[in-house]
Amino acid sequence: MTAVNDAAMMQRALVLAARGACITSPNPSVGCVLVRDGAIVGAGHSQQAGGPHAEVMALREAGEAARGATAYVTLEPCSHHGRTPPCADALIAAGVARVVVALTDPNPLVAGQGLARLAAAGIEIAAGVQRDTALEHHKGFLSRMVRGRPWVRLKLAASLDGRIALRNGQSQWITGAEARADVQRLRARSCAMLTGVGTILADDAQLTVREPQGVFWQGRQPLRVVVDSTLRTPPAARLLQTPGVLLVTARDNPRRALLEAEGAEVLLLPGVDGRVDLAALLSHLGQRGMNEVTVEAGGTLVGALLRQKLADEVVLYQAPVLIGDGLPLADFSLASLSQRLAPRVLERRMVGADQRITLRFTETAAWGR
Repeated sequence: MTAVNDAAMMQRALVLAARGACITSPNPSVGCVLVRDGAIVGAGHSQQAGGPHAEVMALREAGEAARGATAYVTLEPCSHHGRTPPCADALIAAGVARVVVALTDPNPLVAGQGLARLAAAGIEIAAGVQRDTALEHHKGFLSRMVRGRPWVRLKLAASLDGRIALRNGQSQWITGAEARADVQRLRARSCAMLTGVGTILADDAQLTVREPQGVFWQGRQPLRVVVDSTLRTPPAARLLQTPGVLLVTARDNPRRALLEAEGAEVLLLPGVDGRVDLAALLSHLGQRGMNEVTVEAGGTLVGALLRQKLADEVVLYQAPVLIGDGLPLADFSLASLSQRLAPRVLERRMVGADQRITLRFTETAAWGR
């Protein structure tokens, strides 16, 4: 198999991996393609946590045709017993002759051991094929393994003059229906949605996923996380009508029992100035297996995340409207323009009448080999 064909087959595996992006959390969404004599004999992607991994799905489809085949896998096959047996062992037992991976797995439970096990069984190994594309796809899982915290995405919707709402808080709807539908796809792939209590008080937001179009989704709802330093979330908030809510506060008070009675989990993480320690919160979410967190919040929380350099990317939906005096995208101030934040523009495209701009603060190049 030539290097060009290796790249093409790995690209197919990455397309498969993307199909599982909304269902596999906390596991990475991996894709696998099995090729024998130039023909694809098996293919698959990771299923829900506890279900078969990509390699097993592909091997099931290939059957006996897997013997002597080349396996293209977007992430190093696992070598440990978790909820499922090691995929490296499954590939060995199936008699594959060669394994090509896009990335080695930085998970300490794997970290090269999967490839070492395959090589010890006499299987030819190649790594780094379509590495950059795989880094982008697996960035949430890699962030958690390398940094101990999730990939943090700020989702912003604003007017041309950079306002997210009128001064009275009215914000529905600055962007169009197509942009709002696109946001549902971002929510669907997120392990957690993060907001501030101001958004709950102003909008009674639920932050649930509502039937995203164009993605494979099996009803998994993200954990909803509210930064609420003084526990102002109303016990009757619509957010609490759906299980899976974490309220993060800086100080305990008697309202905690009321909120817990409504099904909320309350976490105490005091920081400076009576505010929640946001860095500690992200570490906590990493420990809970959260790979990607999407933030939908007002300027106070967005500004704090930016000021503390805790945001990895911004997805901005900019509507072709002007609304004048209103609430800003982010609430923070600088002493000099030399301190300005300057993320890299990753992508610009139209979503209906709105422009979607993806900006990147964090680069992933050092996260996988």
